[in-house]
Amino acid sequence: MVMDFESLTNEYGHPMVVACGLYRDGKRVADLKLAEAKLSETGDAGFLWIGLHEPCEDILQHIQREFGLHHLAIEDAHRAHQRPKIDVYDDAIFVVVRTAQLQGAEIVYGETHIFVGKGYVITVRHGASSSYAEVRQRCEREPRMLAHGEDYVLYALLDFVADHYFPVIDQIVEEVNEIEGHIVAHSFTTPEIDRIYELRRELTTFRRRVTPMLELCNRLERYDLPMIDREIHPYYRDVYDHVTQVNESIDSLRESLLAAYEAAVMISSSSQNEVTKKLAGWAAILAIPTAIAGIYGMNFEDMPELKWAYGYFVVLGGMVAICGYLYYRFRKAGWI
Repeated sequence: MVMDFESLTNEYGHPMVVACGLYRDGKRVADLKLAEAKLSETGDAGFLWIGLHEPCEDILQHIQREFGLHHLAIEDAHRAHQRPKIDVYDDAIFVVVRTAQLQGAEIVYGETHIFVGKGYVITVRHGASSSYAEVRQRCEREPRMLAHGEDYVLYALLDFVADHYFPVIDQIVEEVNEIEGHIVAHSFTTPEIDRIYELRRELTTFRRRVTPMLELCNRLERYDLPMIDREIHPYYRDVYDHVTQVNESIDSLRESLLAAYEAAVMISSSSQNEVTKKLAGWAAILAIPTAIAGIYGMNFEDMPELKWAYGYFVVLGGMVAICGYLYYRFRKAGWI
């Protein structure tokens, strides 16, 4: 009995088998069910391109048997949570990449495992990862390039993942610019200071996800790996350049956030100093009438000024004069 894998859905209700197509000479010649996808159907110049989304163990075991995939690679694809890497198994390669997208104020990560061998390209997506339908459409619009086969499809997938890092960077850049504008205008708030810390933490995690992609692309470009034609090497160099640009942008943003945080702390400290000076100035001014009132409020009987007819007005005028002089000096010094 042939199992209907297409009817299976993952925990989010999405089909586990997203697509299964047979390609020959740069064109899709047939859409197949997963149970019908066999290497014997590909011929000398064809290959199968299969897309899976969080597949169950039955599906992974099926493709392992049909395509002779290494059990360690299948185990990684099933468990997920792998760092970006490339493993070589005889005449096939297994690639792991991390995807990223911004949801609200948080960067969420997904994972894609790619099996590439003679006659097949199999992608297994986990977590927050965009559909690769766009990659298929783009490849199918360029049949001359798609005719290169499996290695070009691998390039297209990696290029798609790398390009989707840029919207994350762009959105963070906008937020950082807005925070910096508030800091320059001295209108920043405590939540924005907290957000600076959160963004630096997010960027540190993002960098850990992206940096291994540099080594991965470097291996694909510079080393002789099975299924990778030398004519496609320049395309992998292009992906390497994109990832390098993302990595440099992350470092630049982290430095900008650090500078913004230090500026915010300095401005906040300066503001506190200004408040302290104002309080000290007014405290000094108020200390004069307080001291004089305290002296004459001690209820001593032998205080000649108490019997003087003009004593009240002189003392009151003296307090006003001294307080006025102190106010003038503090105002001139910028303390008030």
